[in-house]
Amino acid sequence: MTQPFSGDAEAIAELTYSRYRDYINPGMADLLRFTGLSYPEWDAEGSIIRDVAGNEYIDCVAGYGVFSLGHRHPAVVAAVRRQLDLITLKTHYFLDIALGELGEKLAAISPGRLQYSFLCNSGTEAVEGALKAARIHTGRRNVIGAVNGFHGKTYGSLSASGRELYKEGFRPLMDGFGLVEFGDAKAMADAVNGETAAVILEVVQGEGGVNVAPPGYLREVRRLTSEAGALLIVDEVRTGLGRTGRMFASEHDGVEPDLLTMAKALGGGVMPVAAFLGTPEVWASLFGTNPYLHSTTFGGNPLACAAAIAAIDTTEQLGLPARSDSLGKAMLERLKGLQGEFGEWVADVRGLGLLAGVEFRSDDVAKLVIAGCAREGLLVAYSLNNPLVIRIEPPLVIEEALLDRALGIFEQSVRGTVEMLAGMQI
Repeated sequence: MTQPFSGDAEAIAELTYSRYRDYINPGMADLLRFTGLSYPEWDAEGSIIRDVAGNEYIDCVAGYGVFSLGHRHPAVVAAVRRQLDLITLKTHYFLDIALGELGEKLAAISPGRLQYSFLCNSGTEAVEGALKAARIHTGRRNVIGAVNGFHGKTYGSLSASGRELYKEGFRPLMDGFGLVEFGDAKAMADAVNGETAAVILEVVQGEGGVNVAPPGYLREVRRLTSEAGALLIVDEVRTGLGRTGRMFASEHDGVEPDLLTMAKALGGGVMPVAAFLGTPEVWASLFGTNPYLHSTTFGGNPLACAAAIAAIDTTEQLGLPARSDSLGKAMLERLKGLQGEFGEWVADVRGLGLLAGVEFRSDDVAKLVIAGCAREGLLVAYSLNNPLVIRIEPPLVIEEALLDRALGIFEQSVRGTVEMLAGMQI
């Protein structure tokens, strides 16, 4: 850890809260206080976060997938520091060594014929670029997404997402977007036709509540899109770089997409980095006539590329996809024990790799469990699209003993919440 906070923790907590309330987001400030996280974060390392009061938390949110390598992984930090002494942001007048190297690495680790990369700053930017690429390549405008899918909150990404709550107040959204039930191959077959530009899907719906695509579903969607002359966009913003037990979640089904989006873990937990990847044919449509048809000021800057190169190298060197697979299976089996013990309260447990969802029969129970975990020094995630589901998404480098401790706290919180509510019903 770095040096602990040496000031007045109470005073800085109140000052930061008032600044959020007055200048950032009042609702967010109140929500974080409600969960018991009253003190601002101060430092973090590995799978541990510490606030200004010195309280330590096991991080099983991992920045919704950002911190797959944990916080401040030494290899990524060192790579960014080295780059700081050379050049930081792009001048846009020269070719960049790090960007070229990163593109080569992404092509090497990505499924199928994905060869070219466009580097940007966030997952929603990557999705926007992929949607543009699909439309210009096919000459069509219609895009099919999935109910409960989540691809971001800019206009194109939001139009493709499947949660109405985030669309209210922003209509009209983009034309040509439709939704079908996730995992329903027949519904997809009925929707895909000669006017479809692309289908965009997550392999595991993260914000939708850790909904895992049924075996063979992605292969069938691949067949349908290929026959219709449409493109398949696989959104791996959350699942890329080992989270689900493979380098990319689409590899579980042996699917080769036309376009793939990734972000979060790509920056190694140090820099904001995202990308969308495409086949040579798609790239020829997007950039063949005008190499600046789609561009970005900050995307693919040298600092970001240095972080991403180190993130990929570290993920491979540590064998994190395989580690995620083995630890994830053990974690899921243990969590399923809660369903067996508290079936009246826990409706389902599901997941893939080190991404698990525990679905409760009441969102109030889920909120109480999250708050109980926070009081005991464990951070778990609330699902935006499905508040019944708590996500457990630790860093892929988490020590086994620490994961065991985290799961023990979670079990304790579920047990305590159930006992409290059962007592209130008497």
